[in-house]
Amino acid sequence: MAGMPDDSDAAKSRTDVPDALADDVAVVNPKNLAERYVGLWNEPDPDVRRMIIRGLWAPAGEHVLDPPQELRQPAHALGFEAPTLEIRGYAAMETRAARAYEEFVAPGQYVFRLRDNAARLRNILKFNWEMVSTATGEVAGVGLEVLVLDERGRITTDYQFVEG
Repeated sequence: MAGMPDDSDAAKSRTDVPDALADDVAVVNPKNLAERYVGLWNEPDPDVRRMIIRGLWAPAGEHVLDPPQELRQPAHALGFEAPTLEIRGYAAMETRAARAYEEFVAPGQYVFRLRDNAARLRNILKFNWEMVSTATGEVAGVGLEVLVLDERGRITTDYQFVEG
């Protein structure tokens, strides 16, 4: 568009390292952050996962999961109306990522991939991911992430919705 800066090359070369502030929140490339986030769940090396977590989350960052239906039904039977699963801090996030990797990725059944819809509005970033069968390429699960970022562009709260 005439008069508008072309930031396509700038967006490709940006990293998640804050280089400016917009609305008191670091400028973060949404696709880059979402790619790093999804890459975490596919990462086999615990030390690399640890570094990714420390790069993405604030120290007291939260991960709040709206559990899938198979977890909601037993909770509802016990009298819980709307169960959520919550963790806080680096150590808990490392355990969560390791457990998900061991269950879904390590056996070779699935990989996680990003859908091309990462978007940011002020300090909120949202995107969808897919869990894909390595045998068939079929999508076995879909999730929505809604991330709240701090002024440095780190995740303070990660709301995860398993959609299918």
